[in-house]
Amino acid sequence: MAFLSFQARVGLPVTMFQLLQFILASPISHFERQTATIPSYVLEYAPLVWLDTQEQYQPSDIGAQLVNTRPEDNFTVVTSAPNPLTLDNLASLNALGGTDIYLTSIDDITTNPAWLNGVAPDSSGKTDGATSCTIIVNDHGSGLVDAFFMYFYAYNQGNTVLGQEIGDHVGDWEHNMIRFSNGVPQEVWYSQHEDGEAFTYDCLEKQGVRPITYSARGTHANYAINGTHDHTIPNVNLPDGPLEDFTSQGKLWDPTLSAYSYSYDVNSNTYTPYDSSYPVNWLSFTGEWGDEQYPLSDPRQKEILGISATAKYTGGPTGPEDKQLNRTEVCPNDGFACIVSPVLRP
Repeated sequence: MAFLSFQARVGLPVTMFQLLQFILASPISHFERQTATIPSYVLEYAPLVWLDTQEQYQPSDIGAQLVNTRPEDNFTVVTSAPNPLTLDNLASLNALGGTDIYLTSIDDITTNPAWLNGVAPDSSGKTDGATSCTIIVNDHGSGLVDAFFMYFYAYNQGNTVLGQEIGDHVGDWEHNMIRFSNGVPQEVWYSQHEDGEAFTYDCLEKQGVRPITYSARGTHANYAINGTHDHTIPNVNLPDGPLEDFTSQGKLWDPTLSAYSYSYDVNSNTYTPYDSSYPVNWLSFTGEWGDEQYPLSDPRQKEILGISATAKYTGGPTGPEDKQLNRTEVCPNDGFACIVSPVLRP
């Protein structure tokens, strides 16, 4: 504490004038890098998420995914993996296959085991008993802070095309990112499938000061408005089309009520928990949080006209480590222009 440091330095009682002199001389300003506690504005402006009225696959406990899966590489169990696998040792898989590791369901997912359904938020918006969100704060310095809100679901149900469901997979990570300047929200990113959308904070629908996110039925893609969203063309959302997401006001989820939270240091690529009880190791895992895409030889798999991109079951997603936590703009650098819309649109 600055007050105690000053006392220790001079060994005398501190006057208000002396205290102000000491604070003003300090090189650490109010909005310089702080990692001891999560910045209050990160929680104050955290998104609220409307889940669809027909959503079957609710937010899920991150750690429970490890209980219901086993690590596989090329459809072969990694026998040298830690047993049990936990959030405290998950990243040890990086040395045993890394990006080739898939956390593969122990159960046949076509039987729809109960754990895939997740935990519906209660009347307070909490996924009781399930830590289903991770908040990661990247303080760039000079008042610029990015806060990532990572949402986890045990299962992704894809869209229906030509009468066939495509794009189902075990595990689903989606996120919002809010960019702050001196504690004031400026822009918000909404992840959607392979890309997403960005908006100015001021134009967004809000509850109080908290921006609203609509989670699409099954796919959990994040949208800023209610309704139907066609995403056939990458980086272009339309109100209708052949590949549609659906959003509505079902259950309201407050992800902050059951969340881990961390600060992220880009220079060392390390995470520091805001609560010492939060597991850290798992954040560095570079593999996938679900099954590898089944081959056509697997009787569960189907494709339209033999096109792999139309597979019913696709591979699981990567986790927070792969979500570009150190961005120049609010959008990830994925080859598309970063357009921050000042008005709401599909």
